[in-house]
Amino acid sequence: MSFISVIGILIVSFLAGMEGILDEFDFHQPILACPLIGLVSGHPAEGLALGGSLQLIALGWMNIGAAVAPDAALASVAAAILVCVKGTSVSNGVALAIPLAVAGLVLTIIVRTIATFLAHGADGAGKRGSFAGVYAFHFIALALQGLRIAIPAA
Repeated sequence: MSFISVIGILIVSFLAGMEGILDEFDFHQPILACPLIGLVSGHPAEGLALGGSLQLIALGWMNIGAAVAPDAALASVAAAILVCVKGTSVSNGVALAIPLAVAGLVLTIIVRTIATFLAHGADGAGKRGSFAGVYAFHFIALALQGLRIAIPAA
């Protein structure tokens, strides 16, 4: 695999992690994340097959109240890497995605706990009238969400 493919996978992983919180472009959804990983790794058909299969499972995952759903972003990215880069079959990729989603849930809880402290820092910057400080704390929290997926992908 080329260096450019690795960088592309890390960028897609980082975007998927951020989108798990933003929900604006849905890069964290399997139907987008898996084909993008497949595209940058040179295996778009496998990525699309995996993404379609995982999306059917992820349709039932949603946050309700204080309950946090399994992490579709880590499941999508990690399973796509296993299928598109390592050559695992799509059916095995789907089977591996479920425990990966639960592991991603643990990472999500850890990062959201850290983000609570960052929100307090942003509050302090706001009290001082520092808009740049508020922006910095928010971007750090968002970057942590991206790294939550990009680091395991690496």
